[in-house]
Amino acid sequence: MRVNSLGESLSNHSRLILCGQLAILFFCGFAIFLLAWNFPYPSPLIKPLLPPKLRWPTEQVMSWVEQGQFDRDYVRYFARDPDRKIPANATLVSPADGLVQTIAYMNNITSFVVGLSFWDVHVIRTPIAGTVKSIDMEGSYLDRLPTPERYREMIFLRGKPAPVQAVITLGTDRGDVRIRMITSYWASRLKIWAYPGEKLSEGDRIGRIVLGSTVISEFPGLLHFNVNTGEHVLAGSSPIMTH
Repeated sequence: MRVNSLGESLSNHSRLILCGQLAILFFCGFAIFLLAWNFPYPSPLIKPLLPPKLRWPTEQVMSWVEQGQFDRDYVRYFARDPDRKIPANATLVSPADGLVQTIAYMNNITSFVVGLSFWDVHVIRTPIAGTVKSIDMEGSYLDRLPTPERYREMIFLRGKPAPVQAVITLGTDRGDVRIRMITSYWASRLKIWAYPGEKLSEGDRIGRIVLGSTVISEFPGLLHFNVNTGEHVLAGSSPIMTH
């Protein structure tokens, strides 16, 4: 009896080991299948462990734009709109999340240019308190993949020959300040939440650009900011000029 019981126990143990090994082999095979199926993009099994730029590579997002279909997880990530704490010592704050592309002084106007990527928050905020004087739409074309030289040229174009953009003019203590939301081939849509006559506080939400593009703030006179080109800034919470 004891021999039979011992034999049955060993047999059950062997079956458990075999089932465990088969389960591991199945999981490994499934993981390899997902890796191959999704190549060259990340497998769904490892996506949650990756930072956004690796989770949704540039080429993959571009392909979604071309197809008009987007991954649901990416859409939820892109639609985020976090609250931002406005720094108490900020005279001006960044209007957008992204990299500071250009700071230029031309025709008595200082332009602060922020380029947004596919992974930045795309809610645009006012860099300064003021009253909305006007909202104008201009431009007639979308650049797909502009060269750096073409990009520098197009951000200063105005009127019909410019890329599609919304220009929000604020009356402020510094004079008229303009926030230009420029869309691109990859973005192609603008949403404006502000309206003429509205009084805005520094850092208030004024709109959204759908996918990566550019936001330019134009200030009268020569201004010196406390951020440099190449720095990453956050809308509303990154002071670009302090008291």
